[in-house]
Amino acid sequence: MNKKSFFQFATPSIVLMILLMFIPLLMAIWLGMNFMTFANINDPQFVGLQNYRDVLSDSRFWRSLRFTGLYIAIVVPMQLLIGFMIALLLDQLSKFTRGIYLSLFLLPFIIVPIVGTIMFKQLFEASGPLTWLYQTIFDTRFRYNELSVKTLIIFHGIWYTTPFALVTYFAGLQTLSQDQMEAASIDGATPWQKIRAIVLPHVQSLTVLILLISIMDAYRVFDNVFVLSELNPIYKADTVMTYTFQTAITVQRLGKANAMAILTIAGILIILIPNIIQSYRQQMSER
Repeated sequence: MNKKSFFQFATPSIVLMILLMFIPLLMAIWLGMNFMTFANINDPQFVGLQNYRDVLSDSRFWRSLRFTGLYIAIVVPMQLLIGFMIALLLDQLSKFTRGIYLSLFLLPFIIVPIVGTIMFKQLFEASGPLTWLYQTIFDTRFRYNELSVKTLIIFHGIWYTTPFALVTYFAGLQTLSQDQMEAASIDGATPWQKIRAIVLPHVQSLTVLILLISIMDAYRVFDNVFVLSELNPIYKADTVMTYTFQTAITVQRLGKANAMAILTIAGILIILIPNIIQSYRQQMSER
């Protein structure tokens, strides 16, 4: 396809993306330069970069950013590892058995996030089964504190996001050449050697795709934090998104919240751009 044909097909989508993405982004940047609350929402006061300076000097913002970084650093690698391992195991099963297990593993991904998180939290209530198991093993009551709430948020994040990696890896394994696997077996390769030399290179592009999408999703995590911490400051479990929400709704600093959202987008781009460049170079080298 030549460039002219490409732009003829792509122009409607490009225009739609500009209308839906760039115009609201420019509006958010402008609103971030105004002191605005619900009281003066129709007559905001222009303050320039003051809101951005307030955000960058806000210790609670940096604390929420650190926890968001911790969440990404733990959840995303675990999601990739567990999803890949389960996909390898499912690939060895018969179609009927595989379908049963696959439907069970997909349950966290099908349930509405808020509903799934509420059900997950009920397991750790006073009468919950996991609370009883915890008390039986450790001979002490399960208590909600900073460490336990953050642990539950991270554990729930792994449980909820792993099915995405699982399905993507499983689909990729279905396109794997069985001739290569059989040839490696004839040559005496061990299962680990086949995974390292054949399977991992085959799913490398999928890994980059999962990584990019997972980082974006993890950076904007909100639902499970909202439910599990109830936005109680005593747990110090704010993420960037929950703190932005609190700044806008509770504190009513709409201008500062917009500035925080713009800085969040900048943070996502800083994280993703190196991965996108690496993915592009990889695709070019495979041609």
